[in-house]
Amino acid sequence: MICKLIAGNWKMNGTAAAIAEIAAMAAAARTLDHVRVAVCPPATLIDRARVAAGTGPLIVGAQDVHAEPAGAFTGSVSVAMLADAGAKLVIVGHSERRADYGETDPHVRAKAEAVLAAGLIAVVCVGETEAQRDAGATLGVIAEQLAGSMPGMAPSGSGDLAVAYEPVWAIGTGRTPTLDQVAEAHTAIRAVLVARYGEAGAATPILYGGSVKPSNAAALLHVANVDGALVGGASLTAAEFLAIVRAA
Repeated sequence: MICKLIAGNWKMNGTAAAIAEIAAMAAAARTLDHVRVAVCPPATLIDRARVAAGTGPLIVGAQDVHAEPAGAFTGSVSVAMLADAGAKLVIVGHSERRADYGETDPHVRAKAEAVLAAGLIAVVCVGETEAQRDAGATLGVIAEQLAGSMPGMAPSGSGDLAVAYEPVWAIGTGRTPTLDQVAEAHTAIRAVLVARYGEAGAATPILYGGSVKPSNAAALLHVANVDGALVGGASLTAAEFLAIVRAA
């Protein structure tokens, strides 16, 4: 059985004052043994989040990374830098990075491989736009993104790789796909992972991301092949985020 993973993506939100929320999340995570909990604050807060998390099970992560280990990449951060700050998980290929910064599948794959090579957890995001959904192209888009974005090396099967399915049209809109639509997408992703990685693919968590909130978390998290959630705005406060965690 795959241990569920609930990861919070704070995006461009949070200053030092928000560390109290992470401390509360860390305290609650110590009481859980059936789910992994991660929070990905802005890079400026990773070190302070690590201190707030202490030695407990809360995983501190990052929202992006550069694939190269070092060099003339102004404003970028390498995997080694993130690990040095305390990150143990990295989100790659988020739809906002793909759409707003022009990241391609090869970019995402290079980042995922760099994260895995450094011994961190890589969360690879895939998902369709509203136009692609309306055109009936969802499964084809997902398959193409997986083919181009997933790392070449097989995961260990111990949770070092996860896929996040995020229908772009549902992110931050309050809209969510039907449970049947979620099940269809996650089942298709599982088939691709198994075909590519075998038993390790069968053990790779598939997270749902797209307007996850306390009111819909329980239903989403009990859909077949939904092994957790990538949570946006609802992860900014411990109260809302932990309500989603407990739904798992």
